[in-house]
Amino acid sequence: MLTSAIPTPLHRRTLLQRLLLVVAVATPLHSRASPPVLQRPTAYRGGIALDNYWVSEKLDGVRGYWDGTQLWTRGGQPIRAPAWFTAGWPSAALDGELWAGHGAFATAVSTVRQAGAGEAAWRQMRYRLFDLPGHSGAFDARLAALQQLALPAWVQPVAQMRVASHPALQVLLRQTVQAGGEGLVLHRGDALLDSPGKDDLLKLKPFEDAEARVVGHVAGQGKYAGLLGALQVETPGGRKFKLGTGFSDAQRRDPPALGTWVTYRYRDVNPSGIPRFASFLRLRADADL
Repeated sequence: MLTSAIPTPLHRRTLLQRLLLVVAVATPLHSRASPPVLQRPTAYRGGIALDNYWVSEKLDGVRGYWDGTQLWTRGGQPIRAPAWFTAGWPSAALDGELWAGHGAFATAVSTVRQAGAGEAAWRQMRYRLFDLPGHSGAFDARLAALQQLALPAWVQPVAQMRVASHPALQVLLRQTVQAGGEGLVLHRGDALLDSPGKDDLLKLKPFEDAEARVVGHVAGQGKYAGLLGALQVETPGGRKFKLGTGFSDAQRRDPPALGTWVTYRYRDVNPSGIPRFASFLRLRADADL
């Protein structure tokens, strides 16, 4: 058995969450197309030569792909942004992040998911661009072309800079995180989209994070009696482990439903492949986007 039994009130909430999840899956807001092929960053490692890298802030929002006429999520869902939001956008493909500001990840997800999100919600959104997927040149050339586009105020390229040394990179990381950012992205200037290398696009954050699916609830004990003690989760690779820290009291009373995806933070991985010092970070509400 994966877990011990949860007291009756928590069972009731879990059953309701399951029913809501089934309804959400059975009645999608939009039709799904083939997901666009977009670059995904890999983890930064020390020792790489920084002189050929552009560095930018890693934004915590919803990935958005503009194909010249329609805005899509990375999962292939059309995004029904208001007509004014995409008016005048170029016919060239764009890759960027739909972002509502620091600490507003949930706001960005809610706005993108709702077919009828109001004017006020979209006025908070920004489309921060970091690449031109249809351009055949290296990233240096793509960045130069991106910066020449005529765009509305809410659609702008992410600021890119050069960093001279690894200590300077760590200083920039601390400053970015202190200002509310999630971390940094490093993009190699000579990288081509049609022949990607493993070090073309890197992410650097104070902690690593990843996603896992909730497969069980473990009952709390002591001060958490009657509440959630831990989530039993499973990684995309099939490894199972428990997340027992990082929850608010409200989340312990009303935990993520079975079958949903969560993001957890961890320090490193032990020899068996299980993350060390794993802690719940949030419900990954954009897992199906």
